[in-house]
Amino acid sequence: MSFSYETKIELCSLPIQRTCCARAEAYGILLYCNTFSAREIRIITASPDFAQRLPKLFRRAFNLGFDVLPGEGAGTKQSFIINDREKIISIFEAFGAEAEATLSHHVNFAVIEEDCCKAAFIRGAFLAGGSVTDPEKGYHLELATTHSSVSRETYALIQEV
Repeated sequence: MSFSYETKIELCSLPIQRTCCARAEAYGILLYCNTFSAREIRIITASPDFAQRLPKLFRRAFNLGFDVLPGEGAGTKQSFIINDREKIISIFEAFGAEAEATLSHHVNFAVIEEDCCKAAFIRGAFLAGGSVTDPEKGYHLELATTHSSVSRETYALIQEV
């Protein structure tokens, strides 16, 4: 088991307490997941712990569920999909954006003002698109996203925390 995998297990064991932090974590996940668009949200994971956390997190953050959940025996990759138009609109609105008007994603820092929410956002980004090497081998953290502006803005946030 890799250090990165173990780190994700540990992060997934943290309780989902405050709604603001649940939203911040979900925001990090959405900005670093496979698809976050006006037509579809698709989160794919190989982590069983992350797969168990996602439905609870989205219920707490937005009071909604996924439209498509992984089936029994889904294999190593599990997909969580939201394609209901109203759900997508409400998620975009929770982050101060309009689904149809969003051409590129940016981090809305107003959503993550509190220190606890900043940590939750980074946790979500790491769970969806991150990896880290064992500190015994040298420090190296990666957060992969297709949105260059989100990457720069997350970097600035990490430097601030």
